Amino acid sequence: MPSQNQNLRNRKLQQQDSSDRTQAPPGARRKTNPKIVANNLRFSFLCLLVSASLLIFLLLTYTDSFHPIVDSIAGQLGYHEKTYAVVVDAGSTGSRVLAFEFHRGYLDGRLVLDYELFRHSKPGLSAFADRPEEGAATIEKLLQEAKNVIPENKLKDTPLVLKATAGLRLLKPEQAEGLLQACRDLFKKSGFLVNDGSVEIMDGTDEGIFSWFTINFLLGKLNGRNTVAALDLGGGSTQVTFAPKDVSQTPLYKDFMHKVPTFNSHVDVFTNSYLGAGLMAVRHAVFTNGASENARNLSSECVNPIVKNKLFRYGAEQFFISGKDNPSSTTGEPQVDYDLCASIVSSKVLPTLKPKPVTLKQHEISAFSYFFDRAIETGLVDPFQGGEATVHDFMMRAREVCQEANVEQPFMCIDLTFISILLEEGYGLKPKTPLKLYKKIDGHEISWALGCAYNILTSNKSSQL
Repeated sequence: MPSQNQNLRNRKLQQQDSSDRTQAPPGARRKTNPKIVANNLRFSFLCLLVSASLLIFLLLTYTDSFHPIVDSIAGQLGYHEKTYAVVVDAGSTGSRVLAFEFHRGYLDGRLVLDYELFRHSKPGLSAFADRPEEGAATIEKLLQEAKNVIPENKLKDTPLVLKATAGLRLLKPEQAEGLLQACRDLFKKSGFLVNDGSVEIMDGTDEGIFSWFTINFLLGKLNGRNTVAALDLGGGSTQVTFAPKDVSQTPLYKDFMHKVPTFNSHVDVFTNSYLGAGLMAVRHAVFTNGASENARNLSSECVNPIVKNKLFRYGAEQFFISGKDNPSSTTGEPQVDYDLCASIVSSKVLPTLKPKPVTLKQHEISAFSYFFDRAIETGLVDPFQGGEATVHDFMMRAREVCQEANVEQPFMCIDLTFISILLEEGYGLKPKTPLKLYKKIDGHEISWALGCAYNILTSNKSSQL
């Protein structure tokens, strides 16, 4: 019996000891295997590293700065196939050819501009209204320049278009059609990819949209909401294009709103081309103010009295312009009566601006073509770098130039007066509104031609040519 009782007590002690080991008191530390802990940490770190790498890669894929890196690598490995397009801009004062070289983005297939040829000649096609074959010959010379940069084996696959602007719109229909047909005949034997629609007078709406597309394409803003408004001042017309910031504004422009395709979406823009509000058209309207229909020797209040019989060409017509005496001058020096000139310009310009782009002032603005030309010619911005000038800068420079007797720039007074009135009274911009003035961005010409080329290559039209 004693031995059995002893055995029973030993078993109870062993069970109590086992229970004490499995039910440790609160706060007691449990022993762990250091190797297991280290392996778990390494695995967790590896998972974190992989996840972060994937996240960074996905973010970069949607970041424009990453695309050039991938494209560069793809190009070095020979994965790029070049695509070309040639656009002839038959403007009112000159003709220009732009030959574009693109490649497709490796990640998203978007068109990436690699190179651009720009050549121009004067005068414009409209100067050959009664000599269409001579006008086509000027275009042929430009096409030869384009052929020098297009590989011969790509020529038949390269779309070629000619878009005439306000210069031809202002001609008689039979004169314009004669010039267009002469260019069509030239295109058919050019070796490029063409069809019957490759030569035409471009609608002013397209001109504005293509200009807006170009400036935002070159600035890399097509994917963002803060796009830039585009002001294009030509010889026969001027275009205003911008994407209203608030959809509630669109009813103001319901007949002038258009959807512009971008890379993966579209943007709703207001655009209008104001025919007759181009720089040369306004000169013509002011110079002929009050003159007989057939008069060719004209005098104008907007030209300094020192200027005598300066040649001015408008389309196929030639005029000889002199300045009028200014009896209100108090200095005794030959100068323009600015207020009188401004009132004449206003009477010719403002009636053409319907509808007025009343919300344009809410946008960052880029202005080019004659806006840029007159800014550099009068020292408002650097001729090579471009820059920024306010509406007030144009207004003050206009007054200064109209006080100067300058036979080298005989029509600068009227040009700057017109631009000042157009910006302030016509477009409703405030004097402090800044305008970004550039001729090129990253070496590429600011012109509607780039937007036109992009449209051809990305639309079904290119496959139907």
